Formats: sequence, structure tokens, C-alpha cells
Amino acid sequence: MLLKKTDFPVLPNVFNDFFRDWSSTNFSDTNTTLPAVNIRESENDFVVDVAVPGMDKKDFKIDLDNDVLTISSEKKTENEKTDDNYTRKEYSYMSFRRSFTLPKGVVDSDKIKANYKNGELRITIPKLEEAKPKPAKLIEVH
Repeated sequence: MLLKKTDFPVLPNVFNDFFRDWSSTNFSDTNTTLPAVNIRESENDFVVDVAVPGMDKKDFKIDLDNDVLTISSEKKTENEKTDDNYTRKEYSYMSFRRSFTLPKGVVDSDKIKANYKNGELRITIPKLEEAKPKPAKLIEVH
């Protein structure tokens, strides 16, 4: 069990640290709504689900730099149709970037995995063995 900063012993509140500072580093270049993100924590890992329908896995770039996980995407499409009397061109551009500060000393950054299926990008961030909750231990008195 991880404790709040005000509890004793003092351990970082992993969930708050995970969300820290991301509001100022999330933007969409096209002023569109950012994709919805859900983050779940279990005993073994954090799972980040990002709703991004209509994309391909090649459209995503996921970076980890100094404990900051950044998910970004840029997709451009251009359609042109020419008939006898007119030419129609349609352009589409979509981009976003979301950044999350990962808690120090809690996640195993070498084992982070990403998967894209049915419009959902799922990033699994495993916890280090030392950060996983330990079962209660009975200490025998001698």
C-alpha cells in the first residue's frame, strides 16, 4: 500500500505524482479536443488507455525522457477528385500530444509496452518489484 505524503512513513503518493504537471504539457496543434485518457493502477502496473479511433499504430510516437512519458500523434490526409468541370481537394490534419510524469523509483521503464486495437491505444507500465505491495508479515517474538 502506498501512503500519502502526510502519512508516516513518508512515501510519495504515486497516483498524484503520475498526474503531476501534465496539464501544461498537453496540447493539440489544431485546437481540437484531446483524446480521452483513463489511467488505472493495480498491484503490478499502471495501464493508460487513450481513445483515438481512426488512427493506425504507425501514427503514434511514444517517448520516455527523464521520467516523462509523452504520447503524440500527427496524421495528415489529402483527397483530390477531378471531374470534367471541377476539382475538389479535401485536407485533414489531426495532431495531439499528452505528457505524464512517471513516479520515480516505482515503474520499470524498460518493460513499458504499447498496443493499438479497435481505436484504443493501451500503454502498460509495469511497477518495479520493490514498489509492489508486500503481504503482511507476522514477526515472532523470541
